[in-house]
Amino acid sequence: MLRWTVTFLIIALVAAVFGFGGIAAGAAGIAKILFVIFLVLFLISFVFGRRAGNSGV
Repeated sequence: MLRWTVTFLIIALVAAVFGFGGIAAGAAGIAKILFVIFLVLFLISFVFGRRAGNSGV
């Protein structure tokens, strides 16, 4: 998922350089959403991974 975030960020930067403001804003918005989803999933897996490791089983 982080790869998709970087891909959309690059698309946004290229579109901004060539003057496509609407496309750049759309790609940047998608990149932000994907990055937030990635962070939430990472934190959830980190928290539940730590709990499973400390159960003593």
